[in-house]
Order: sequence, then C-alpha cells, then structure tokens
Amino acid sequence: MKEITRRKFIATATLATGFALAVQPISAGVITTDAKGLIAGAVKIPVKDGEIPAYRAVPATGENFPIVLVLQEIFGVHEHIQDVTRRFAQLGYLAIAPELFVRQGDVSKLSSINDIRPIVAKVPDAQVLSDLDATVDWAVKSAKGNADKLAVTGFCWGGRITWLYAAHNPKVKAGVAWYGRLVGDATELQPKYPVDIASTLKVPVLGLYGGKDTGIPLDTVEQMRDRLKSSSSKSEIIVYPDAPHAFFADYRPSYREKEAKEGWQRLLAWFKQHGV
Repeated sequence: MKEITRRKFIATATLATGFALAVQPISAGVITTDAKGLIAGAVKIPVKDGEIPAYRAVPATGENFPIVLVLQEIFGVHEHIQDVTRRFAQLGYLAIAPELFVRQGDVSKLSSINDIRPIVAKVPDAQVLSDLDATVDWAVKSAKGNADKLAVTGFCWGGRITWLYAAHNPKVKAGVAWYGRLVGDATELQPKYPVDIASTLKVPVLGLYGGKDTGIPLDTVEQMRDRLKSSSSKSEIIVYPDAPHAFFADYRPSYREKEAKEGWQRLLAWFKQHGV
C-alpha cells in the first residue's frame, strides 16, 4: 500500500510556483529572465518508479541543443532555479531542472530551513543519480537535446551533487559546482562526498566557492584541491575571498553581484572550453 501511495504522489506532484516560503522576503534586486523566444515550463520525467516534475527551458526554434542539468538548492526547484534555466535557454541551451526531493516531500511549502533539512537528509544519492540519468535520457529523446554536449551545474546541495554526477556519468563533458559541500560523514543514503571521488574523477569540474562561507570550511576546499591533483580531470577550484555562501543567489541577502557575474562568465567559458 505504501508503494502505491508513493507512486500516486510522484505522478501528481507539481513544481513550485514562485519562491520557496523559507526564502522570504525576496530581495528587491532579484533577477528576472523572461521566456520570450523560449519554450519554458513544467514537464514530467519518466523515472524507475513513476514520474518526477522538472522545469525545462529551451529555444523555441532549432534542435540538437547542448544540454545543461541545473541542480537545485535545498529549497527545491523554485523560481530562482527556474530563472537560471531560462538564462541558459536564452543562450541557446536546453536547460532542465528536475525536482529531486519530490518523493520525500514538497520543500517549497515549508517556511523554515530547519523543517527542510530532515526531508533532504532522506534523499538517497543513488535515487538522485538515477533520476538525473533519466532526465538526460528524456532530454535527448523528447526535447531535442544533444547527448554529446552534456553539462551539469548546481548550487549548494546541488553543488555537491554536481561533483558526484560528474563522477557517475562519463558522458558529462563539463560541470560547475557552486559552493557544494565537499567533505562529510558517510551514511547509507549518502555514502560518498566529492573528496572521496576527486582522485579518480575524469570529467572536468569547476568549483566556485566563497572564502567567507561559514558552512564550507576553507580547509575542506584545500583538501579537495589536493585530491584533484592526482586525477586526470583537469578540474579547478576558484575561491572568492570575500564571498559568503550562496553568493550567486540574487534573491537573498547573501548575493554578491561582482562575484556572481564573474562566476557566471567563468561557467560559460568552462562549458565552451569543454565543448558544451
């Protein structure tokens, strides 16, 4: 009975509209990217145990688009993540952000990050990696995506997953991880952290971190840098000395315009450099 209920929930789950409750109030300078010239909105991705919702943005004309997976923060696929997909689409990419917490709960409706954390802690890495594989498959078969031009980027929670997915899927051409946690205690649901896969990583990943990030100590960033030296991936890590955590999040007080814009340009150059 539990499984039937779960499947029904997945099938009827929808994307967040607007910003997550936990991130209110929204900063006055929030960036808004329109959908003119795009096909943008919610889609459903077939996965092993049903369907998950995702937000997709792609140019309205053309085909064989390079694919960018956009991986959510802890707050889910809310308006900020949806806007980032539109930014990519305006540059000619097929960008897609799957809702990776949907089986565990709708975090967009929770008003406190302390209520969100227990839900996110229940999300197995294996489930996430499988859902991302399914998302890539859908992008290629159903949305005119080019399987040979696949990139991934993610923020905070999604930053950690960016490193892990680059290690999981050798078809990824490039990744950019924004302030994702690098070191942690292994659990049954989250058995590895980026530092554990760094030495064997083959896909080039650019890490963008803040020197004043109180949640990701600089010694863990240096540990990751050191491990990457023995890999063949030619990955790099950039630290912005004065930037806090979530410096790209233009809807939050943590936003730092200079570092965010420079990081975005570095991301685009990194993708182009590696053929995406």
